[in-house]
Amino acid sequence: MTTPISQGPKDIEFGGPAIYRIVVRGQLDGGWSDRLAGMEITTTSRWDKPSLTTLVGRIRDQAELSGVLDTLHGLHLPIVKIETIEDEGESQ
Repeated sequence: MTTPISQGPKDIEFGGPAIYRIVVRGQLDGGWSDRLAGMEITTTSRWDKPSLTTLVGRIRDQAELSGVLDTLHGLHLPIVKIETIEDEGESQ
């Protein structure tokens, strides 16, 4: 009998458009919005800890999400959190 390999949490799906919130450690200028799928960029400075930047916006599909994450990785911004705020497939 073969044991199935765990694929992680079953509630993570990248099947369609959704509104995402991505939080990274560090500062990112709002001018990067065009390179990051038009996401809204907000940076919060904290005197006792590193700054956090939050990106919020509509991601069309897994390929676009991958492109955003690749860009953030290339900028050496550690990802703190990724979450869907609204799954557009559920609201229809």
